[in-house]
Amino acid sequence: MTDSVKEQYEAYPYPARDPAEERKRLITGSPSFLPELNHYVFGGRRDFRQPFRALVAGGGTGDGLIHLAQYLQASGGHHEVVYLDLSAASRKVAEARAEVRGLKNIRFFTGSLLDLAALAPGPYDYIDCCGVLHHLPDPDAGLAVLKQALSPDGGMGLMVYGSYGRAGVYPLQAALRQLTADLPAGGKLALAKTLLADLPETNEFRRNPFLGDHKLGDAEFYDLLLHAQDRAYTVPELVDFATGADLGIAAFIEPCRYDPLSYLKDEALRERAARLPRLEQAALAERLSGTLKTHVIYVVPSTRVDQAVAQPAPDLVPWLNGIPPQSLAETLQKRGELAVNFQNERLVFSAPPRAPEIAALIDGRRTLGDMAAALGLGWEDFLGLYRPVHRLLTGINKLYLRQA
Repeated sequence: MTDSVKEQYEAYPYPARDPAEERKRLITGSPSFLPELNHYVFGGRRDFRQPFRALVAGGGTGDGLIHLAQYLQASGGHHEVVYLDLSAASRKVAEARAEVRGLKNIRFFTGSLLDLAALAPGPYDYIDCCGVLHHLPDPDAGLAVLKQALSPDGGMGLMVYGSYGRAGVYPLQAALRQLTADLPAGGKLALAKTLLADLPETNEFRRNPFLGDHKLGDAEFYDLLLHAQDRAYTVPELVDFATGADLGIAAFIEPCRYDPLSYLKDEALRERAARLPRLEQAALAERLSGTLKTHVIYVVPSTRVDQAVAQPAPDLVPWLNGIPPQSLAETLQKRGELAVNFQNERLVFSAPPRAPEIAALIDGRRTLGDMAAALGLGWEDFLGLYRPVHRLLTGINKLYLRQA
């Protein structure tokens, strides 16, 4: 990375975090939420009581690191989570957070991910790299380094910026470079805040309702508008990015936001969209939505894309994330639909047939085979009813399959 990028994260560790807050809450999210990555990388069949080695490349102040290490430690067994970041200031925050939580399964390294082979060589079963590759001078080289360190049976959770949802960011970044090039970090920040207050009503950044990180604090403001080096991706560019490293995209998170049927109501349009290949459907959905300012994806070696994502099977257990089954069943029964808010985007989905009955049975213990028996159905008949419910709930990222 350039010296200016390193200097930024030494001055403004990102995201801003207070280690003392670890006593009160655990920040979770995508990627690297253990049930989620199991579903999308290991077909729901990874036993985390067995040895597992993970890398958090560009771990920053530790959000992804802490929640991954915490879930692994709670699952028992022998695990190692390797943290790597070029910022000593960010590492200090991450180490303090881990200490508050008593996490003993982390090893810390300071340096660039481009030097991974020398600092903390693989192989790794899983690699988390969020908000990092798009800040490299050569993102393709960075992804190639990570691919080299990945186990053939493993996968990665990546986050990069999305082009359409960040409309207005890059012209404003360029304007700020013109106005603040000779200033130190603090001076850049002060002048940028002045400019933001002075932007005309016609400015694209000002008119973009999906951008709010700059309102959270100085570190977030600097990262969004004063970053010395970043780029964004459309879905087709992201597909090419992964393919160039011989990786395949197993899943986009949240899946429903990459499904054009979430946005199209006309039956003729829906039929045409449904005929498109999976990755073209994702590109169409991004163009229709216009809200996606980041892309979270799970990628695996291209040879195992078709085996990565968990598929309904009699011995797998469906598990709901943060939704009590009875509450979900009641909502589906009363409203006949499910409404979900993603930032400023609200999507509404019709309830599939018998969805309330099926939802009520998803208690995190019953297998799908048990659920079929409870409904008095043979497997194929049950699967016909279950698949639309599965699509709905995995689409909003609230249901995962796992081994019993």
